[in-house]
Amino acid sequence: QVQLVESGGGLVQAGGSLRLSCAASGRTFSHAAMGWFRQAPGKEREFVAAISSSGSLTYYADSVKGRFTITRDNAKNTMYLQMNSLKPEETAVYYCAARKNVVIGTVAPGEYNYWGQGTQVTVSS
Repeated sequence: QVQLVESGGGLVQAGGSLRLSCAASGRTFSHAAMGWFRQAPGKEREFVAAISSSGSLTYYADSVKGRFTITRDNAKNTMYLQMNSLKPEETAVYYCAARKNVVIGTVAPGEYNYWGQGTQVTVSS
């Protein structure tokens, strides 16, 4: 069992930056590929980025490439999402997710087995 807790959300102006964290409990964190998703009101949950269990492989949605960076620190059981040049349309609840698998996941939420409660990111124009 893996429990995930996101933090770092908040209100930021367009063009600004935020760093989200996802703290995980359990000894299996280093064996779990992980990802970030987001969901805006009235919209489906959307893939943002994924990372393999070791951190050596990453994958991004086209819309965030070059602006967002996903990393992890297995010694701290924590995953991060550095978000730069934020846009108002990226206002959403951001969720971290973990797989029962070392292999990096893709865009499908169904590939992930555990979810955090989410953290709100609001980008003002």
